[in-house]
Amino acid sequence: MELTKRGMLKALGGAALAAVAGTAALAADVDKIRMGYIADYFGTSMVAIATEQDLWAKHGLEAELKVFTNGPIQVQALGAGSLDFAYIGPGALWLPASGQAKVIAVNALGYTDRVIAQPGIESIADLKGKKVGVPEGTSGDMLLRLALKREGMSLDDIEVIKMDPSTIVTAFASGQVDAAGIWYPFVEVIRGRIPDMKELSSNEDFFPDVAFPSSFIVSDAMAGNEAVIRKVNAVIKEALDFRRDNTDAAVEITAKFLKVPAEPLAKEAVLAKLPSSAELEQLTRDGNVDAWFDTLAGLYADFGRIENPLPASEFYLGHLYAE
Repeated sequence: MELTKRGMLKALGGAALAAVAGTAALAADVDKIRMGYIADYFGTSMVAIATEQDLWAKHGLEAELKVFTNGPIQVQALGAGSLDFAYIGPGALWLPASGQAKVIAVNALGYTDRVIAQPGIESIADLKGKKVGVPEGTSGDMLLRLALKREGMSLDDIEVIKMDPSTIVTAFASGQVDAAGIWYPFVEVIRGRIPDMKELSSNEDFFPDVAFPSSFIVSDAMAGNEAVIRKVNAVIKEALDFRRDNTDAAVEITAKFLKVPAEPLAKEAVLAKLPSSAELEQLTRDGNVDAWFDTLAGLYADFGRIENPLPASEFYLGHLYAE
């Protein structure tokens, strides 16, 4: 049967309308989110891999990424409504534990934190009366408190100088502080300037009694949107499994994303235990992840950071991750 010109135009018009309708439907399925990250390996690698491999679009998301220097500032942004999702280290978990955000996923069990000291300072006990730089409310702060407690000391025994990580690098290198609670890659940067610096304590000193999970969190305003959280979890799981199975490639992708040399990130990349997403799903179902968070929350209470921490079951949305 011969197709007339009018029939052809009609058919093409119908196809065009169908294509437009399909595109509109696809666009309607895309959720826009604002995601925070921290410019170190474990704070950036997930978003870097997701961006490089276009995982956002694959899972129906359009992500606006924003860089921060630490977790507490991101939680402030969540509360202010300028951010939807964020990355925090274990030292900032006291904020979800005090009801200021919800955790949606574990990132890694890191041991990148260190208490470091100037040459000549050989032990935590030697820090008594010394100036110690620390970013307040971070994993460096947490490790410093744990290390002091093990020696029967507290923050009252040292002179705490609150400063952000980049300022610590400058202050330590110039001798303005005697020690610091800080993490990689800043530790490696400082070592490059003061090769004889001392590492007095590491997260590994307290494992497995205390695990140090970094995590991804969501604002209270977004916490009820389970459909979007499932999409974000899908991106996280795929990116984290790639990072676990392809360390060298993940380092290169992260270095390219941050526009920094790969070598310091490569040294940081091995300083963590990296369960797969399937293992984390099972650990969530078994209650292990709740136990990690509850242990940290108890430490925050012991340290006077918060008075009555919430149980993990109230701030970790594990039922969504375990799916």
